[in-house]
Amino acid sequence: MSSIANDVLDQNKILELANGFQVSRIILTALELNVFTILDKRLLPSSETAKQINCDEHAAERLLNALVSLGFLKKLHGKFYNTDAASLHLVKGSPDFLGGLFHTNELWNSWGTLTNAVKKGASFCQNDDLNNNCTDMFIYATHSRAVKEAKILAMLLNLTSAKIMLDVGGGSGVYSMRMIEHNPELNAVIFDLPNVIPLTKNYVDSFSLKEKINYIEGNYLTDDFESSYDLILLSDVVHINNYEQNLNLIKKCERALNRGGQIVIKDWVMNENRTDPLGGALFALNLLVSTKCGDTYTEKEIRDWFANAGFSKIERINSSYGWALMIGTKN
Repeated sequence: MSSIANDVLDQNKILELANGFQVSRIILTALELNVFTILDKRLLPSSETAKQINCDEHAAERLLNALVSLGFLKKLHGKFYNTDAASLHLVKGSPDFLGGLFHTNELWNSWGTLTNAVKKGASFCQNDDLNNNCTDMFIYATHSRAVKEAKILAMLLNLTSAKIMLDVGGGSGVYSMRMIEHNPELNAVIFDLPNVIPLTKNYVDSFSLKEKINYIEGNYLTDDFESSYDLILLSDVVHINNYEQNLNLIKKCERALNRGGQIVIKDWVMNENRTDPLGGALFALNLLVSTKCGDTYTEKEIRDWFANAGFSKIERINSSYGWALMIGTKN
């Protein structure tokens, strides 16, 4: 994600950005009400659509008209139908369905606390009280987003000498699965919380090489990983923790790593001013409103974690998605 402007934001651009929440809410509400799925391969008037989504007819028509204006629906003789893009990305069951938007919808409430979170310097959300449905939705969202990214990550890494990897906070296991596909000689151990591992197994169950994946339940900040890994992956993990937690986590990973093995951090890597990339700057605020102590970190901070853990060979690989890989190789 690139910067919004160079030096000057004109009046219209400021108003467009400030009112962006309206467009976001329209899309998320339509998704929440299953509008696009109801209209899949159908041409329906607002009255019938309102019945299908269990909403007031006049209010539903306003929503549908707005979706037409935004380019998500088309309207013909008073009847509505999906555009090609909506059918491809917003209909449940489509291979390219953007299921991660359901998690975006969950974030709506937490972002509403941003003003108070900035005043307080901490989140108002009680993350310890997240129910199983929220966890399931989060794993689904991260899996949907990561399916393509995981293939790119597997291609960016040299896995030829790796025989066993540890996927810390592995979630759905999508990164382990794609990396094994890329290198069938690789075996993986997915480490995640006890309430997450059953969800992980549901995703991995349909994987043709599922016998190459094992599991450890635990908390990566407090529990042991076991040892003798050739590769340890920390994908979208370090941003959940504070600086000291990450320093200790990298040291723990180093102890579990074979000589010549690698730790790979996949995350936003900020410039020293913490203003670029834009996606990382926005995500830092997302972490403020939704986690206890999460943040995005600079390349220097990540290099410091590696150096303090005894790594002398450290490299960075950028991706076209905005995130980067920071890789430390054990002497």
